Amino acid sequence: MRPDRIIPLIIACALFMENMDSTVIATSLPAIAADIGANPLALKLAVTSYLLSLAIFIPASGWAADRFGARTVFRAAIAVFMLGSVGCALSGSLTDFVIARIVQGMGGAMMTPVGRIVLVRTISKRDLVNAMAWVTTPALVGPVLGPPVGGFITTYATWHWIFLINIPIGLLGIALATKYIDDIRAETREPFDTLGMLLSGVGIAGVSFGLSVLGLNFLPYSVVIALVVAGAGFIIAYLIHARRIDNPALDLTLFRLPTFIASVAGGFVFRLGLGALPFLLPLMLQVGFGFSPFQSGSITFATALGAMGMKWATAKLLRHFGFRTILLYNSIISSMFLAVCAFFTANTPLTLMLGLLFVGGFFRSLQFTSINTIAYAEVETARVSRATALVSVGQQLAVAAGVAIGAIIVELSLHFRGDGVLQAADFPPAFLLVAGISALSAIIFWRLPHDAGAEMANRTPVPAEPIPAETATPKVPN
Repeated sequence: MRPDRIIPLIIACALFMENMDSTVIATSLPAIAADIGANPLALKLAVTSYLLSLAIFIPASGWAADRFGARTVFRAAIAVFMLGSVGCALSGSLTDFVIARIVQGMGGAMMTPVGRIVLVRTISKRDLVNAMAWVTTPALVGPVLGPPVGGFITTYATWHWIFLINIPIGLLGIALATKYIDDIRAETREPFDTLGMLLSGVGIAGVSFGLSVLGLNFLPYSVVIALVVAGAGFIIAYLIHARRIDNPALDLTLFRLPTFIASVAGGFVFRLGLGALPFLLPLMLQVGFGFSPFQSGSITFATALGAMGMKWATAKLLRHFGFRTILLYNSIISSMFLAVCAFFTANTPLTLMLGLLFVGGFFRSLQFTSINTIAYAEVETARVSRATALVSVGQQLAVAAGVAIGAIIVELSLHFRGDGVLQAADFPPAFLLVAGISALSAIIFWRLPHDAGAEMANRTPVPAEPIPAETATPKVPN
């Protein structure tokens, strides 16, 4: 099989395992808590510890891939993730479970960025859009597929299989990576920025964790604010540190590239709104409309189907319209389909709801694939690892902030109504506001050059091969 087809599938399977596992646990927390003798509320530490571990180790992913080889680190990341999965399944106490989730987060922090490094360094720019479409799909499908899968496994088997199912997938991924992925590494070894990794990792962890629990009544507001402020302080300290050394953990000079800053900044704003969807929609369907978890999962899965359908059309649309046009107008279209959710009621016809979610998932997949791909349009090969680590940090912070914004708006609506009971009426303002935030990303994409990513979109002709002198047709003199 061609590398531009098999390699994206290998990486997509690993990323699907990581993305689904990070959400599948949510519906199984009560069963896990009862089995290991822990309080369900305390068991939320298992969710937050995973996010913290993920945030701390992402900045080291690019350096590790350059130093030890992308294939080596990718396989090791899968193995660490599998080790954490086995640890979760064998846990007999809250402490065991939290430690195992931290190990899983270490593997996940390396799997996603290094998988993209492998992709960008292996696939030509002209084939990268199709490849990135495959890799983007797990990030869209995992969050909506995770909760119903978790509920199904917990109901008809045991919660242990949520984690044990990762073992055969991981072993297959390691075997395929060994056969098809080259062990690409940097030609020169750069020193590891230990201080920068600590400053950026702790800062990102503090901000993302604080934003993740903001509005969820998990910690006192004073603690949450302290986490976010402290995290921001560490990030500022990192920015000062990064200007003083030659090889920082996160290379901020990449923001001088117009396409890179559009991808990270525009993608951050777009994800602020869209990141709230997997949180808001199931909650509205179950709490607001009274649907069962299975009904809710079946409805939200329509967005995943739409996302999977888009991967076949992404390359053609980008070739016809170009990155700038797609990113600019599709950010508004995608935001409109997010805003439509505000008008859902318990009496909305199921077919209409499914249809709108399906089409919305279609356009969101197009936007995410375009955002993820355009980031590498101007990045030279030697800096791909650094670019990928920075992209992953931006995505991590955006998703955490998106959930926080959605939760805060719902809580404010609940507070202003004053009855203290969450109802369907509390969700429309949240959907409309996060949709408006996502639409603001169009301002950033509008500033892109008209020919941004032309080579990736196959909008420029391939240079013709020079004709050897001995085979060239001689000119006939007049």
